[in-house]
Amino acid sequence: MNRFFRGALLSLLAWAVCGCTYVPINRNPHADDPLAPVAVDLPRYMGRWFVIANVPMVDERDYVASCAVWTLRDDGRIEDAVMGRKHGFNQPETGTVFIAKPEQGPRNSVWRVRPIWPFEFIVMTVYVDPDYEYTVRATPDKDFVWILARRPEMSVAVYQSLLERLDLMGFDTSRFNKVVQFPEQIGQPGFHDVR
Repeated sequence: MNRFFRGALLSLLAWAVCGCTYVPINRNPHADDPLAPVAVDLPRYMGRWFVIANVPMVDERDYVASCAVWTLRDDGRIEDAVMGRKHGFNQPETGTVFIAKPEQGPRNSVWRVRPIWPFEFIVMTVYVDPDYEYTVRATPDKDFVWILARRPEMSVAVYQSLLERLDLMGFDTSRFNKVVQFPEQIGQPGFHDVR
């Protein structure tokens, strides 16, 4: 398992065991409002999604060309592959495959991910557009969130509309940074620093 995913896993374990992961105070007036998952058509939702922006877990900031690849298994669970290139585009794509279990019911958008038994965390879909071109996934506590798209770019108008939607849901949108998907984005304002 590479350092990116080992770091993310260790962060999740510390968070689960200690409950003491530092997260800045969310000053959004809707911060305490519970998140409502939206329904998703699982077969349509599967495939490659590029991470456009996020409030990342631990070591995600050091990755470029980050994406998630979801594959529906015959047993109803989902292969959740997290991929990226550490420190630059000249590095190989690496990743880890987690197994996610969608909660029972018609929504299919709340997934229980178990990186190592007995620990698990919940990630839910809080938005998907009607054409399944953009989606937002988040943890119920709003500490971690990912804006994803089918293509590695997103228009400024769509990105701003998603931030406005997330602000109304109670997310601290000042914590979002864009993920570098193209070499010319390295070092640009609003993007994660790539080290």
